[in-house]
Amino acid sequence: MIKVVTLLFKKPELTTDAFRDYYETHHSKLGEKYLASHATKYVRRYPILAGDGAEDPEFDVMMEVWFENYRAMEAAMGDMTTDAAQAELSADEERLFDRDRTQSFIVDEYESTLKPA
Repeated sequence: MIKVVTLLFKKPELTTDAFRDYYETHHSKLGEKYLASHATKYVRRYPILAGDGAEDPEFDVMMEVWFENYRAMEAAMGDMTTDAAQAELSADEERLFDRDRTQSFIVDEYESTLKPA
């Protein structure tokens, strides 16, 4: 299983509520449009609390996209880098994100099956 993890930062002028609302009602729909035929899961995780005295995370949302394999990920990226897709995605991202701060990682995920104690 391959996962793309991206840390995204909102534009400074947006409130947290406005950012989340726009992402969930509009921008995520663009993600679904381009990912649906390739990805197995598309999740947004918004930090709400840092534990044990840790500082609040600097990012505003952690986006995760799961793919069955590297080929599926490449196919999705191919669809998202066409001129038409880039025009649509970039215009929307400019409204929402501080794009200079975006951090993406491709990770190979392993999951443990936990049994109750």
